[in-house]
Amino acid sequence: MDIFDIINGRSSYRGRYKPISVPREDLLKIMRAGAAAPSGCNKQTTSFIAVDDKKLLAEIKALIEPPIAVTAPAFILVLTRKVFAYRDKCFNVQDYSAAIENMLLAVKALGYESCWYEGHITDDDDIAGKIAAHIGVPDEYKIVCILPVGIADENVKRGSKIPFEQRIRFNGFDSARLGKE
Repeated sequence: MDIFDIINGRSSYRGRYKPISVPREDLLKIMRAGAAAPSGCNKQTTSFIAVDDKKLLAEIKALIEPPIAVTAPAFILVLTRKVFAYRDKCFNVQDYSAAIENMLLAVKALGYESCWYEGHITDDDDIAGKIAAHIGVPDEYKIVCILPVGIADENVKRGSKIPFEQRIRFNGFDSARLGKE
């Protein structure tokens, strides 16, 4: 697949996963893709923890209510830390967003499926904080996302998208200008 096929073929997968382990080499490739993402002022605020130990994975899954990705054979936890670049500006949200997208594309390129779980774990019940405490994440870091990784055991369904033509413009917002030079 070329990069455009990967981008256009990727979707969020929330189904069951096959009980097949994800090789560490693949988890490393996925995390390298995340680490290669651009970073505001090169502050590199994003870190990753791959979880493939079955016992630890089960303990982490038990902390997540309501449950997500209960059959996933691996998780990648995405961590961020606030590092100020200049004039009290911090780009950690942009940094981890770019890293997550790179990893989602790498996941697809390697033949796996995933889903970006963020709000579910960072809401008021602070599931991410419980997971962080359980695995010893230092206080300066915050878990902001869980990416389950595995081979889909169900059909992958792509969500509907607003038609592309309704989302693009050239040279201004007025749709009458679309494509006009």
